[in-house]
Amino acid sequence: MADPTPVIDDLCAESDELDLLVAELEPEQWMLPTPAPGWTVAHQIAHLAWTDHSSLLAVTDQRAFAREVEAALTEPGDFVDNGAEEGARKPPARLLADWRTGRAALADALRTAPEGARFPWYGPPMSTASMATARLMETWAHGLDIADALGAVRTPGDRLRHIVRLGVRTRDYAFGVHGLTPPFEDFRLELTAPSGESWAYGPDDATDRVTGPALDFCLLVTQRAHRADLALRAEGEDADRWLDIAQAFAGPPGKGRAPRGDSA
Repeated sequence: MADPTPVIDDLCAESDELDLLVAELEPEQWMLPTPAPGWTVAHQIAHLAWTDHSSLLAVTDQRAFAREVEAALTEPGDFVDNGAEEGARKPPARLLADWRTGRAALADALRTAPEGARFPWYGPPMSTASMATARLMETWAHGLDIADALGAVRTPGDRLRHIVRLGVRTRDYAFGVHGLTPPFEDFRLELTAPSGESWAYGPDDATDRVTGPALDFCLLVTQRAHRADLALRAEGEDADRWLDIAQAFAGPPGKGRAPRGDSA
């Protein structure tokens, strides 16, 4: 069984990097709009804090998590948006402190989780490593939205390998949430890491293949960019369909982002 420590370490590093981006913001900067419709910088951090809290319950108190899921699914509106809205109303200093406290508690809980444990979630149950990977994926993706709002540039690094693996593992889930039967055969992925290293997944002789930059694949599966704006190439009908519907996050299909320059 793979040691989850490396991905937990990378989750903490990703969170700390985002923390540096928001720690010194002026109050008005927390109100800047991000690419997610209706979400400000404060909404983005509030969402991360809310999800860290839910993850902590899933790891440490599964009965409480089940009650939270039941309440979330019966409340009016979208419970994800509701959680972000509630957190975004806090003063920025309180919101930042809550996010820091929550993510530290989650990291500690993941480090001390029993070997082989699996935790309930809004999608399929997750292992310790999968839970940490999902949190890293969300932290990176929402960090991109915040950076866009602030006009900042975040340099991608090889921590993206965790998001790539999550994107590969959620292939069948993406087909399923679109009401499609997942392909029987595995795909071959050949991606170029930010460092220039080659990352490959799947059998060498697979008929369906995806090639391109690892960064672009991560932008695709987190739905932070439209496929038309990315340098990803698909070979095979099933692989081509996947690039239109891929998502590495739990829940219903996302709306994704419009192509650059699309005013619709």
